[in-house]
Amino acid sequence: MHRKRRIKILATLGPASSSKEKITELFNAGADMFRINMSHSSHELLNDLVATLRSVEKDVGRPIGILADLQGPKLRLSEFANDKIEVDAGDQITLDLDETPGTQKRIHVPHPEIIEALKPGHRILIDDGKVTLKVIKASDSEALTEVVSGTKLSSRKGVSLPDSDLGVSSLTEKDYADLDAALAAEVD
Repeated sequence: MHRKRRIKILATLGPASSSKEKITELFNAGADMFRINMSHSSHELLNDLVATLRSVEKDVGRPIGILADLQGPKLRLSEFANDKIEVDAGDQITLDLDETPGTQKRIHVPHPEIIEALKPGHRILIDDGKVTLKVIKASDSEALTEVVSGTKLSSRKGVSLPDSDLGVSSLTEKDYADLDAALAAEVD
């Protein structure tokens, strides 16, 4: 079976889509490549999924691409005293290294490299961009920010810094181990 199109369709494997039957169904529906998210997959599961995909590939008589998606560094907020806070545009919140649970006025960020990288004017995107903060002033130990958009912040949400250069590697020790396992499993 040869598909005459210039694009490839990528399907992510997960609990509901990793059986041989479901993968075959997804392939027949047009998927050309399958993604294994290493944030949620053990090396044993990676090997099982690759074996299943190669079995489907043999059955359909056509190459199927396998992508192992490495996790990368996980930058997150710490805990809030009440698990979450409500915020409004214009609110000011200090980000700091104090391990005390966060409040309406201050948030612990357990990553010194974040605080060190922040400069006035930089944006901080939290929870996949649902909340945007703008740095007003920054020092080596804290950053005063203003809420630009969003309505709530909660414990352990991800942090992204599109304007800042972080002093961290884009590959973690876990990523190197996952990469070795993916290469050994012969993912594409």
